Amino acid sequence: MFTFKKFAVEQDRCAMKIGTDGVLLGAWTPITNNPFSVLDIGAGTGIIALMLAQRTNAEQIDALEIDEEAYEQAVDNFENSPWSDRLFCFHAGLDEFIEEPEDEYDLIVSNPPFYSEDYKTDSEQRDLARFQDALPFEDLLEAADLLLSENGIFAVIIPFKEEEKFLALAKEMELYPIKITHVKGTPTSEIKRSLLAFSRNEIADFPIDELTIEISRHNYTPEYIALTKDFYLKL
Repeated sequence: MFTFKKFAVEQDRCAMKIGTDGVLLGAWTPITNNPFSVLDIGAGTGIIALMLAQRTNAEQIDALEIDEEAYEQAVDNFENSPWSDRLFCFHAGLDEFIEEPEDEYDLIVSNPPFYSEDYKTDSEQRDLARFQDALPFEDLLEAADLLLSENGIFAVIIPFKEEEKFLALAKEMELYPIKITHVKGTPTSEIKRSLLAFSRNEIADFPIDELTIEISRHNYTPEYIALTKDFYLKL
């Protein structure tokens, strides 16, 4: 069990365990539009949906998970949280979910599988969670375009090396960046991740900044502490 300040997450049945990426996205995602409805695509343990339940007053927080074991775990984690009345998980793939969309969402988030290299592991469940062919960026952006409300925000975390491609695909869908943060592990390491937020409204001058997680092993930067201190017990 992974215990946060206001909720706990069981993860023994999930191929993808709680990691920095999910926590970063849950803490960083802009909520400036005061969302009423939220959708987490590829929920895994449910960590991002739970963090957004803590951060927002959204009355409808839906999560989507294709893997049965992870889906059941997310349901349990939602039911055991203080916000069980606002959280709901669907057991379905994205293609199935968007066939008959019933709702638009003011906030859509996703920590998508993005290991697009050609190797696979011996675990089909883990491969499904980790590899991009389970949820291509094109499909994710098409879904965001279809499901995002007029003033909605769409936020993702992806490898930095995929950023240019993702921005180009988003532009084709008329989704435009409103905030970008580049993430590196230490001051001397390369940028590894991109946190990207989009809306339907193109703005000329949006913020691009950089976030470093650690100064040294378990010695976190003030910026990372400020971002995550409402969640981590020891920060």
